[in-house]
Amino acid sequence: MDVRFLGGAREVGRSAILVNDRLLLDYGTLTGNPPQFPVAAPDPEAVVVSHGHLDHVGSIPSLLSGDRRPPIHWTPPTRELALTLARDTLKLHGGTYDCPFTEEEVRRVTQVSETHGYRETFTAAGHEITFYNAGHIPGSAHVLVDDGETRLLYTGDFHLDDASAADHPGGQRLVAGTTARPDADVVVCESTYSDVEHGDRAELEERFAESVRTTLWEGGTVVVPAFAIGRTQELLLVCEAYDIPCYVDGMGKRVTEMLRRHPEFVRDADALGRAKSHARFVTGRDGQRRRIADQNVAIVTTSGMLSGGPAMTYIPEVRDHPVNKITLTGYQVEGTPGRDLLDTGSAELDGRVMPVAARVESYDFSAHADADGLRTFLDSYRDATVLVNHGDRCVAFADDLTADGYRAVAPAVGETVSVGPATLERQA
Repeated sequence: MDVRFLGGAREVGRSAILVNDRLLLDYGTLTGNPPQFPVAAPDPEAVVVSHGHLDHVGSIPSLLSGDRRPPIHWTPPTRELALTLARDTLKLHGGTYDCPFTEEEVRRVTQVSETHGYRETFTAAGHEITFYNAGHIPGSAHVLVDDGETRLLYTGDFHLDDASAADHPGGQRLVAGTTARPDADVVVCESTYSDVEHGDRAELEERFAESVRTTLWEGGTVVVPAFAIGRTQELLLVCEAYDIPCYVDGMGKRVTEMLRRHPEFVRDADALGRAKSHARFVTGRDGQRRRIADQNVAIVTTSGMLSGGPAMTYIPEVRDHPVNKITLTGYQVEGTPGRDLLDTGSAELDGRVMPVAARVESYDFSAHADADGLRTFLDSYRDATVLVNHGDRCVAFADDLTADGYRAVAPAVGETVSVGPATLERQA
């Protein structure tokens, strides 16, 4: 089996893997200024998508330019999330170099889309494909690819519950962690948090809730920047569980409504329904937002890294008052306003660098496996070849695995690896 890495190797973003020159796994975008796209424009016979985050689906409509019409296979939530992101990209960047596709190509996505549930084997580009719940966001999947000689497991992004968790306390409230370990000769494994331990999830929730409630009791407002897909819904579930009054704003509103239509892809559909009812959805524009910013509430809003969205209205409104608080809830990429705020106490918002007197805190609500989770997962694949991708320290993690007895490598972008049950050959 030939595996070519068109993106997402030794980096986080623009995931794209071409299998046997016929089957494409993911086709994402690396956000930035400017954004980056996979290094080649393949012409696959079929596309299989692991989950609906921009770094895995952001460039998919561009595969349908000209007369190309490869079928696209994914779970129902991933299909809807990919279309939501594509339309949002068109709205923000359509007609510029930052958007690699047109409205017509987005429309074509709906024409070639084929949806599948977990553990339902199907055929794509001559390969047998099976999805398994990856526990990352609703609809996220491990992808098992079988070409008749070699079985490759593409983990996508994944998360595990703690072994001690009886229900959700050791993991996310929104989705259950992965338990799937299908037989595979080769594993393409993400490594985002290969040198990080997340800590106890229940304790994290308690610290977050106590911090927010303290600020509200003191008369302040808490702005909670959050990624629209997965993180917003997770935080709404936390706010409902701890009876924290909250608003929700930005794309997360649409995503929450959509996920309610796919109850089989969340851990507890009733809990998500209660969380949606508990939150108040912002329906107006900046005038309403400024009024909300004066209330003693938590405001869960995009964007998670303060690079756009309604957060651009809320942060300037609360930044001058030390009683207020900004609680970042996800990883802040270097160079983003969120990272600048953490590092320097100020951030560029709407073209102006603004000092922030409000208190700033960071909470690791990650939906990725940490170092221990990665090792726990890979324990089942000691006899397989491990191809490490999707991380800032892929080579170091592959070296760590090799030292521990694994057959592991970290391919570079553009590299092709020929693999089989007992073979490994690399070529530039």
